[in-house]
Amino acid sequence: MAVKIKYDEKEIERLYKMTEYERKCYDEGHQFIAGLDEAGRGPLAGPVVAAAVILGKDTLIPGVNDSKKLSEAKRDYLYHQIMEKAFSVGIGIVEHDIIDKVNILNATYMAMKAAISKLTAKPDILLLDAVTLKDVAVPQIPIIKGDSLSLSIAAASIIAKVERDRIISQYDEIYPGYEFKKHKGYGTKQHIENIKKLGLLPIHRRTFTKNI
Repeated sequence: MAVKIKYDEKEIERLYKMTEYERKCYDEGHQFIAGLDEAGRGPLAGPVVAAAVILGKDTLIPGVNDSKKLSEAKRDYLYHQIMEKAFSVGIGIVEHDIIDKVNILNATYMAMKAAISKLTAKPDILLLDAVTLKDVAVPQIPIIKGDSLSLSIAAASIIAKVERDRIISQYDEIYPGYEFKKHKGYGTKQHIENIKKLGLLPIHRRTFTKNI
């Protein structure tokens, strides 16, 4: 299915507004601005995935937005656009068993730090979606609803979401009957019914499923 992305004056204006934080950072002398976001904090199964994206000063990718506002087809299309046009992309994955050991918030921080470490250039400032990372010697700007307000964070949200969805889709083939392609590991009514009927899998987060 072909994906249509409008690139008209309205879209250019929207993208420009989403670079407000990035433009301020460039004005302050920063060169490598990394946006960070994650996917998979809430599901009952699978990893949490974080992405760090450095877009580059003049890089505008039409259609990039908070991943939750995009269809799966648009996310897949924009994933490839970001991978092709971004200056650098880093991805961090923390599996279900580590989530159970350290809790989901700490696992998210671990995934974000791993994503930063995978960047080919060391960022000199980080834009994050409403979180701050401890023990990271890089200036940080936490932005509430950052995935809607910062182009770099929005790009990271798309990369993290698509990467995680791909992992979960593989589970669908390994564990038939659980319908992972449909619910992506989240606690939907159908997923919970499948767990009650078929039992917990090795990929289920025990700390998230103990009351099922």
